[in-house]
Amino acid sequence: MNERIARAWDAAAAGYDTYYVPRFAPWVADAVREVTDADLPDGPVLVPCCGTFPELPALVEHLPGREIVGIDLSAGMVRLARAAAARYPRVSVVQGDAATLDPRWEGACAAVVSVFGLQQLPDPAHALRSWAAALRPGGRLSVVFWPGRVETDGPFALMSEILNRSPDRTWEDGLTGALTGVERDEQVAHAITHPDAATCFDAHIRSGPLRPLADEKGPAFVGRLRAEFLRRAPAGEWVHRPNARHIVVRAVVRGPESP
Repeated sequence: MNERIARAWDAAAAGYDTYYVPRFAPWVADAVREVTDADLPDGPVLVPCCGTFPELPALVEHLPGREIVGIDLSAGMVRLARAAAARYPRVSVVQGDAATLDPRWEGACAAVVSVFGLQQLPDPAHALRSWAAALRPGGRLSVVFWPGRVETDGPFALMSEILNRSPDRTWEDGLTGALTGVERDEQVAHAITHPDAATCFDAHIRSGPLRPLADEKGPAFVGRLRAEFLRRAPAGEWVHRPNARHIVVRAVVRGPESP
């Protein structure tokens, strides 16, 4: 995530927490469950790209006494995450680049959990390898992210069609090729409900992934985009089921070496 995008997320943080965090909660639960239901080794739990830290309540509840560290580049997200973490003495939030973890975490962590951050990073494959390298033997990595094809209809698909956006997602093809201990790599869909198309569009622009584009292009562009989106969107409540990709890795536990 570059600095321009980080600044856009600073401005979007409060709205993201209000609008998207409740709607993304099922995927957060999926990711966290793979960690909290596992027999973990000693060590901290890292949450790179933590945003406002929606993973925190479940992690604290199911892993009491465990050190938990969130990492995010956006100052706005970090501010809200620290407020959420303030009541927990063993939880901290670091403002920094989650794409390459500090060397002190290498081989030191019981688990790494990340939800909807990987696809925003400049080199997702490198980030995933860095996160996996942070695990102790027997540690668990659980990562949920948006793939290139999220849905064939629904607001995310409509927005991509209007913008005619075809980002390079070739990095997805070999994402797990350099990892050992991959236990799961699957698509997971959950329902999201929006009150109407206008609310959905405004949230996407003000508090979602299109905030950087809106800041760059300006109000006239956003106005034209909004008009086209509403013209083509259905009326009334809008329910869709986007697919996220969920990767789970268990760090290999090596037996004693043969004499």
